[in-house]
Amino acid sequence: MMRKSVLANGVRVLTEEMPQALSASLGIWVANGSRYETPAENGVSHFIEHLLFKGTPTRSAAQIAEEMDAVGGNLNAFTGKEYTCYYARVLGEDFPMATGLLADIFLHSVFDPEEIDRERQVILQEISQAEDTPDDFIHDLFNLHFWEGHPLSLPIFGSVATVNAIDRALMTSFMSQRYRAERVLIAAAGKLDHARLVAQCENLFNGIAAGAPTEKLVPPAISPGVFNYEKDLEQAHICLGGPSIGVNHELRYAAYVLNTALGGGMSSRLFQEVREKAGKVYTIYSFLSSHLDCGYVGIYAGTNPEWVNEVLDITLRELRAIYREGLRPAELRRAKSQLKGNMLLGMESTESRMNRIARNEIYFGRDITPEETASEIERVTNDQIVELAQIFFDPARMGLALLGKSNGTAIDSSIFNA
Repeated sequence: MMRKSVLANGVRVLTEEMPQALSASLGIWVANGSRYETPAENGVSHFIEHLLFKGTPTRSAAQIAEEMDAVGGNLNAFTGKEYTCYYARVLGEDFPMATGLLADIFLHSVFDPEEIDRERQVILQEISQAEDTPDDFIHDLFNLHFWEGHPLSLPIFGSVATVNAIDRALMTSFMSQRYRAERVLIAAAGKLDHARLVAQCENLFNGIAAGAPTEKLVPPAISPGVFNYEKDLEQAHICLGGPSIGVNHELRYAAYVLNTALGGGMSSRLFQEVREKAGKVYTIYSFLSSHLDCGYVGIYAGTNPEWVNEVLDITLRELRAIYREGLRPAELRRAKSQLKGNMLLGMESTESRMNRIARNEIYFGRDITPEETASEIERVTNDQIVELAQIFFDPARMGLALLGKSNGTAIDSSIFNA
């Protein structure tokens, strides 16, 4: 059962105790990500995430790593479009230590100028690595065009130009505005005691300032079309997508089912039709990229440049079939069972449970139990699948990014209407 307490300054503490577990996972979540950056600031949230591991007045970067390694724990962080998380997983007996360590780096990092310059080079290498990994980079290219002009279109890492321009003053100013008590929540799951954690957090986190300004989010406009990027690669990389729904939309469970049946596993339509029957790809899958007020459904495939048209033809044929008829009864049942099974398997992990309660709080403001989720998945109908498919796969609103050798034949938007 999830328990929630609110500290005096407004920081929320959420836990799910698992007495049978050996480990405990704790995350400090901030409602902040690249969506909240201006174009000139692009990448600052991710840069801050890196710097928080580079030393405090009482711990050097090496000491932070050594302290966690000494207990066999895991310490890490990630930045998304709408939130950032700093987290640790340790044995239950080491949980108070991990909480104190995370609090120290979160609240007392020094942002040493030499560390900033050193870490800038690390992030520039991270950007280069992403650009040299076409099956990742194609997603950035799709976002850049499909939501052109909106903060959600920009890469979380930032660009070489923006990362080179970010300085200590920008980072500390941005952090002081965004890392406010109302935007911070502490989520934990595993072998822990809620009351003890709340007492420790009240002592550690009481200095976080309140008073975060209210923001009015504006969803991005859709920029459909085909975007061809010529590059000398062995494979052609495809990212195809259409507009989806926000995280808390009433049809979200139907979206999960549709995505699972379309490209969520080895039994999915795309895997069976494009890989197993046609033999034209090694990797093909679909995914939902969902945010507070918007989203897109995407499909990735990597193939021989000579087979791009055939892969797209088969893929679009399957999208049109779902657009018209939805899913077959057996597909619908299988996708529901797959989703529920994946959810229950994830319940064995303290880190997965910590992530679940945090995201539920961020997007829904309440706990959504696995039982409620399973019930809602079971209630999904084929009529809902068709309703969503006609939003997702509207030919006039779809986008396609291609990266690789075109062999002299560029693809245009007419492919969606074939």
